[in-house]
Amino acid sequence: MLLDQARAGRSGVLVLRGEPGIGKTALLSYAAERAPDMTVLRGLGIETEADLPYASLHLLLRGRLDRLDALPEPQAVALASALGLSPARTDDRFHVGVAVLSLLAELAEDRPLLCLVDDAHWLDQASARALRFAAHRLHAEGVAVVFGARDGFDPAGLPERRLTGLDDRSAAQVLDDVAPELSGPARRRILRESAGNPLALRELPRTSALPADDHSPLPLPERLRLAYADRIGALPPPARTALLVTALVDDGDLDVITNACARLGIEPAALGAAELAGLIRIAGRHAAFAHPLMRAAAFQLSTYDLRLEAHAVLAGLLAGDPDRRAWHLASAATGPDETAARALEETARRARERCANVSACAAFERAAELSEDPELKGRRLLAAAVDATEEGQLRRAQRLLDAATGLVPDAPARATLPTLRARIAFGQGAPRLAHDLLLEGAADVAADDRAAAGLMLVEAARNAQRLGDADAIVAAATRLRELDLRPHDDLDLARQAALSTALLLTDGPAAALPVMRELVAGGSRITPDMHARRINAAYFALQTGDFPTAWEIARAAAAECRTAGEISKLAVLHITLATSEIFLGRFTDATATASEGLRLTAGTGRPNRAGCMQGMLAWIAAARGDSARCAELAAASLERYDANGIVNGLAWTRWAQALLDVGQGRFAEALDRLDAAMAGPVRHQFQAVHFAPDQIEAASRLGLPADEPLRRYEAWAQASGLSWARAVLHRCRAQLEPDSERADELFRAAVRLHAGGGRPWESARTALVYGERLRRERSKQAARVQLRAALETFERLGARPWAERARGELRAAGDTSLASTDTGALPALSPQELQIVRLAAAGRTNKEIGAQLFLSPKTVSYHLYRAFPKLNVTSRAQLAGLDLA
Repeated sequence: MLLDQARAGRSGVLVLRGEPGIGKTALLSYAAERAPDMTVLRGLGIETEADLPYASLHLLLRGRLDRLDALPEPQAVALASALGLSPARTDDRFHVGVAVLSLLAELAEDRPLLCLVDDAHWLDQASARALRFAAHRLHAEGVAVVFGARDGFDPAGLPERRLTGLDDRSAAQVLDDVAPELSGPARRRILRESAGNPLALRELPRTSALPADDHSPLPLPERLRLAYADRIGALPPPARTALLVTALVDDGDLDVITNACARLGIEPAALGAAELAGLIRIAGRHAAFAHPLMRAAAFQLSTYDLRLEAHAVLAGLLAGDPDRRAWHLASAATGPDETAARALEETARRARERCANVSACAAFERAAELSEDPELKGRRLLAAAVDATEEGQLRRAQRLLDAATGLVPDAPARATLPTLRARIAFGQGAPRLAHDLLLEGAADVAADDRAAAGLMLVEAARNAQRLGDADAIVAAATRLRELDLRPHDDLDLARQAALSTALLLTDGPAAALPVMRELVAGGSRITPDMHARRINAAYFALQTGDFPTAWEIARAAAAECRTAGEISKLAVLHITLATSEIFLGRFTDATATASEGLRLTAGTGRPNRAGCMQGMLAWIAAARGDSARCAELAAASLERYDANGIVNGLAWTRWAQALLDVGQGRFAEALDRLDAAMAGPVRHQFQAVHFAPDQIEAASRLGLPADEPLRRYEAWAQASGLSWARAVLHRCRAQLEPDSERADELFRAAVRLHAGGGRPWESARTALVYGERLRRERSKQAARVQLRAALETFERLGARPWAERARGELRAAGDTSLASTDTGALPALSPQELQIVRLAAAGRTNKEIGAQLFLSPKTVSYHLYRAFPKLNVTSRAQLAGLDLA
């Protein structure tokens, strides 16, 4: 079925999971045999190559790299550098995955593509990450990907099928075919012990390692290794040595194997003996074991001194492959060996440059083991801990960090320790502990390294902000101010951000917003930290209510990140971009942005940002009256909050739930939700300012006072200096005003201020409540003017419950012309279709669109094919004439 789908132009992925010998490799071979009309790529994970970055990816793609030139240049450069074909230039770990996706799609242009990856549990982590990233994004390219793996492989959500053993009848038939002479207790024992495993049924009869009366509970893989050891032990010593060398040459290069054998005094005939015994297969200039367990058995059956000698010989032969040479040097070492340690350290640095942090961690850790000098050992352990933390291997990072403590005497290295401990704590869902560790660390290093202490205090303030802990933010900012830091490129911007956030909490919006506006203005400066500066500027533009500027900055920065392939930075930019689109009333755009951001967080290991995306999507669902979708997203966001304690997503979620209540007339429930949110850490998030009008509306409907929400919003609105903010403030006052004439004055002032534009959602909310009041006061003609304006905007935004409320009021006001406003076809498009259609309308090719959205050109074509009927067009040229805003 998977192959037929690929032939029909649809892509698919499957992970075949099962124990050794269960038939994974056989099924992959069967798939290859059934695909004579397809391009077939075959790769595998090799246990001894698991620490070599992109080794498995290179094995999979090595025969097709002539098509690199067809990829967008940044992707071609990223993939070439990852595979060691050019100097390391990969600065985003997920850019290689995008390049792999594009290359697979390019290869499928000629004919359907079948990509088979065996022993995926032994893939090096860099290759596994790139292949999973690409596999998740395959859609309409005609590519089938099949992984064969044991339980050690993380499928990251890819479809799986577990293979089980043969039934009793089939198992007996297989055993009769391979060992017809076997009978009695031995036959029954093999049938029982094999548990239907085909490899065991074939191999166990060949060995004397399984006597009929042996009832030891040995695991099946170990029994198979014993079976192979029995067969290897029957070979002459030269053939066993040749097998050991073959096991140690990861890529099976026959030239390297024969040269190493020659240096060990082994004739080529020894390899022939191993081949005749069915233990290896030789094809062209490549040798491979018949099964991975044979490789393990060949290694385990050899003696320690022979393994050392073989590693040393291979290290001498692989001078042109410094990474493999370094690992062989390390394996040949019998104690501290600075030559091998330095070689591994260089290997680790090269892996880092290619964003292969797991490989770098392994190399640094082994280099530390080979270090005699305590200081060098400590530095290397610390470097390994940094890489483990970067890759999210937090327990490993903690172990390495504990080992490094006390071995790093210099101040800069010591300053790294508390920062790493805090990152580990934060990653383990303990942001409060992370905050405390940073404060303690800053106090410890301040005398020796004020800049390092400053960076810790900035990060402590950020953690406190994520927690919504105002006291902790202020405490960190106070200590930061007391440090009296000199100008420092890496610190100035972050320091100013932390101080302005604390100023907002201590002195209020009137003091803080002017400082924040200066930070926004500084976002356009050309500096080494350009992306950080822009992200910071966009964030503070949101804080000041300058949503158009926030959108412009975030959009420009996101475009640059797309072009450069810096996918990791996109998720945080999507938060700012989607937030500004919500406040600008671009709900469809915000849905597309947050949906893509959610996909990016899932594929890039940034789950902490997912809760915020889910909260924003829940808010849009609430505004549009989609109760089920709002509840689903809110539950997912709250689950994230329970796991990590980060408040931004919680703030959006609580607001979304209350907004749904307001839209459906459940004012008491809405007020209870928002009052409860203000009793917790949400009160220190910027959303608390913007949901104050909802609290006020709910309170006014219930005849209750709303003094605190009004004070909260009033302080911010007056400090912002924004017309729309003052308009909303007038609306809030009018709703609470008992005097009818005074309320009317406030509403009319609000309507005038809204005329400047900028916040269609708030303008419609004002028109609705003003129209409702006018209708109740029997000023029906004036009411109809406001209610029609509200209805038009709500229908354009897709805000169904609000539109229905306006429509009902219009009926009550005597309006008989209630035809729905034509909102166009955009609501029928999926978020991804909308992104693609807009880029196509701007004249971008499918390949250019795919490069921007990290999709293949064929997937872009598929989405356009689905979008055209919804838009009532038949060609790209017609898109330019549509209103896609």
